[in-house]
Amino acid sequence: MLNEELIFTDMALPDQEATFQFLAKTIVEKELANNEQAVYDALKKREAEGTTGMMDGFAIPHAKSDAISQPAIIVVKLKDGINWDSLDGKPTKYVIALFIPVAEGGTTHLKVLSQVARMLMKEEFKTQFIGTNSSKELAQLISSQLEGAN
Repeated sequence: MLNEELIFTDMALPDQEATFQFLAKTIVEKELANNEQAVYDALKKREAEGTTGMMDGFAIPHAKSDAISQPAIIVVKLKDGINWDSLDGKPTKYVIALFIPVAEGGTTHLKVLSQVARMLMKEEFKTQFIGTNSSKELAQLISSQLEGAN
């Protein structure tokens, strides 16, 4: 669900729109989805239902779409914080994006989303996440928290 190729650090993306475009393009380039526009639309549609901007600079955008062929997580650490209408009103710098095929929309989606949300409640996890720019270390850190999600 997550590997080093899906982790991007020190990214210069100016806003949420550009971030969604980058995520949609990346998931198709990695051959985990087959329609960039459909994935982008799914991200936008979900965001319109309510912000995915959490606290302390984190956001958890997520998309369910027939265009997505297998569950995936893409992590983006932004160079500068961007407006995300987050719950605490602070800029978002850390994006943990979930991509789920429609067929797995109920079980996998809810399980992974709840596990990521629980991760973000742990100060130790957030400190480790923020403190490393190593894709390998970030993949290990997140994967260790997601065991049993698949």
